[in-house]
Amino acid sequence: MIELLTTKYTYLVVVALLGIGAYVMIESDNFVKKIIGMNVFQTGIFVFFISAGFHTEGRSPVVQSGGGGGPFVSPLPHVLILTAIVVGVSLTAVALGLVVRIYESYGTINERTLEEVRTDE
Repeated sequence: MIELLTTKYTYLVVVALLGIGAYVMIESDNFVKKIIGMNVFQTGIFVFFISAGFHTEGRSPVVQSGGGGGPFVSPLPHVLILTAIVVGVSLTAVALGLVVRIYESYGTINERTLEEVRTDE
């Protein structure tokens, strides 16, 4: 068990980031804090994919002259994460834009206060 924790410690970081992000998204009433929790959750997913694609003895998948074998590292997880980062930044920008519009319309970014304001209308 100790060997597993010392060699796969990045998975503990992943679990911590996913847990913290989910907790903040569920428990916070502030929309900006919810967006921050979503970004922490996304970061946990990014770290998971990157650590899953890592091999200690892996080599670049570019074959040099003279051949050479051995385990190769797949570039696919890294490419997918680069795409996911761009999508995550775009999603964050849209969410923050919506929060600004909500604040301009209702004067609050608190979820419970907004529910009370909406039921009074």
